[in-house]
Amino acid sequence: MAQVLEFKLPDLGEGLTEAEIVRWLVAVGDVVAVDQPVVEVETAKAMVEVPCPYGGVVTARFGEEGTELPVGAPLITVAVGSGDPVGPAGDSGQADRTDRTDRTEGSGNVLVGYGTQAPARRRRRVRAQVTAANGAAPAAPAPAPQPPVPQGPVPVISPLVRKLARDNGVDLHALRGSGPDGLILRADVEAALRVEVPATAEALTPAAPAEGTRVPLKGVRGAVAEKLSRSRREIPDATCWVDADATELLRARTAMNATGAPKISLVALLARICAAALARFPELNSYVDTEAREIVRLPGVHLGFAAQTERGLVVPVVRDAHTRDAESLTAEFARLTEAARAGRLTPGELTGGTFTLNNYGVFGVDGSTPIINHPEAAMLGVGRIVPKPWVHEGELAVRQVVQLSLTFDHRVCDGGTAGGFLRYVAHCVEQPAVLLRTV
Repeated sequence: MAQVLEFKLPDLGEGLTEAEIVRWLVAVGDVVAVDQPVVEVETAKAMVEVPCPYGGVVTARFGEEGTELPVGAPLITVAVGSGDPVGPAGDSGQADRTDRTDRTEGSGNVLVGYGTQAPARRRRRVRAQVTAANGAAPAAPAPAPQPPVPQGPVPVISPLVRKLARDNGVDLHALRGSGPDGLILRADVEAALRVEVPATAEALTPAAPAEGTRVPLKGVRGAVAEKLSRSRREIPDATCWVDADATELLRARTAMNATGAPKISLVALLARICAAALARFPELNSYVDTEAREIVRLPGVHLGFAAQTERGLVVPVVRDAHTRDAESLTAEFARLTEAARAGRLTPGELTGGTFTLNNYGVFGVDGSTPIINHPEAAMLGVGRIVPKPWVHEGELAVRQVVQLSLTFDHRVCDGGTAGGFLRYVAHCVEQPAVLLRTV
């Protein structure tokens, strides 16, 4: 007799209480294995796949794509046990052995994007043949009559493109993709949104002024909005800045990259400088415990860095940045940046930072007064590096100049400490050999 088990949206951790269904990876009647991803969801932290802890036949799904579900709400039900349907004729023995193994190996509590077993190869879904003879899986309720829609798969890979089309009422079947083999890209959906509808007699009738476009504050954008608002409410911040001659830093990087070893990024060198500065000024590697009215100084540097993605601004965290060399930092920055752009950062990779490096120079601006990434105590901002007139060794010369800014929590230190930190950072930028003292 088959037993139907209900799998609920698991606790996502890090204070996350809800998730939006982006894409179902299984359908009713599919056979799933233990820890097989069954749905792709978007949280306020990242877009992740949720694995199911049961192996068997999917008998029901809860929530359409685009639906937001709270933690603990049902996701799917799975029929497990000896009464499960088997695979195609001629393969029933193997399917039965596989399904029985999957059902007996429970995965326990499920974390978002992870099972508790070792990662397994994605198994091809097998459509179970439910017939009146075996009668194992309950029949899904008959869907309500729907208007006819074009048939066949839509050439879209990105769930972000699907979501953009869904939110704006764009029929993907009606679009012709500009990508390889007709793949529909984000630009194709945006172009469809810009197409003007021909005027009709009704359209010429005077109407009330348009209210404007409403953008829901949810997902990553909603989480960022809440965090920035809380930072402004709780943290009395102040900003100081200084111009620095980065010519020697750029020369040092060029020399390092000429050795044939793995290339070193500029942001990795700036991260090394931040770690050295925080070792001298530990007050800025801290946070304020408002309930206990205490400043908590942290032993290690977990360096966050601002990354702009299609889903909004995210701040991945490089763990133990103070223990890494320039090569290790370069590799970790590259890995986290790629994961951020793909929307695959885990909650653990987006939390726990102790200090943030914000390289807004990539946007072509010189300076900024950024909002501190709550609950951290400070953020170093780096503007663009551009050739400017500069007095060098008593003479006017054209040098590569950068503006550095430090926004800090005035509760953890005064201006003297903040100024000392920023001057040390500028000193390392101007004379990179200073970092040799910290090795």
